[in-house]
Amino acid sequence: MANSDRYYTPQDSKDAMRQIEMLFNKYKDAPLTQELVDYHQNLVNRLKTDILAAATKEGVQSRVESIHSMVAVMNNWLQIKLSGKPFNGKMVHFRFVADNAQPRFKRRVHKMKGSSNHRASGH
Repeated sequence: MANSDRYYTPQDSKDAMRQIEMLFNKYKDAPLTQELVDYHQNLVNRLKTDILAAATKEGVQSRVESIHSMVAVMNNWLQIKLSGKPFNGKMVHFRFVADNAQPRFKRRVHKMKGSSNHRASGH
């Protein structure tokens, strides 16, 4: 495997932001270790420097504002985790969304005798 294949190279600032959002949502519930804090700070610094500069150069004001909101969410995550509390939410479209903000629908399939593509209502 070539060394250039090892690292992800984003196409533009939005692509980079999506990648960081995906990475953040993967580790947000993990137990806090020094390694994770360092990794997190690295991502935040990437947002503040390289990606912010790229978004400014691209001239998309809404993207610059999204970067600032991402940095705020990520700093908030660190404060919450350092205080020992759980982080109840995730990042969606570069903004914080609480776990209880989305409606949950109960879905229970009741299968009676027969093929699986005919669902019975159970009355």
